[in-house]
Amino acid sequence: QVQLVESGGGLVQAGDSLTLSCAASRRTNTMAWFRQAPGKEREFVCTISWSGSIIHYQDSVEGRFTISRDNAKNTVYLQMNSLKPEDTAVYYCAADQTNVAATTSRSYVYWGQGTQVTVSS
Repeated sequence: QVQLVESGGGLVQAGDSLTLSCAASRRTNTMAWFRQAPGKEREFVCTISWSGSIIHYQDSVEGRFTISRDNAKNTVYLQMNSLKPEDTAVYYCAADQTNVAATTSRSYVYWGQGTQVTVSS
């Protein structure tokens, strides 16, 4: 089992930046971020492989969000810049022991509890 704990969410204004962190209880290979806005399905945000050589972003966040990881700390980060009200959601960290760096939620076995990000206009 792997426990994932997210942190860093909060209330910001449009155009602001925010960094989320997700600490894993032990090594995981692929790590990802998903988000779920009220009344909507959970959607893929970005993912990163163990080495960082494979990274995928959802089109709407590419160029504004950056995923990175510190394997010595078993931690993945999500740097979010130029935030928009439509980025408001609960952000979930996910992990898997494959190195596929998948973009679908069903590919991930481990999930965090989520952290709320609210962007006001």
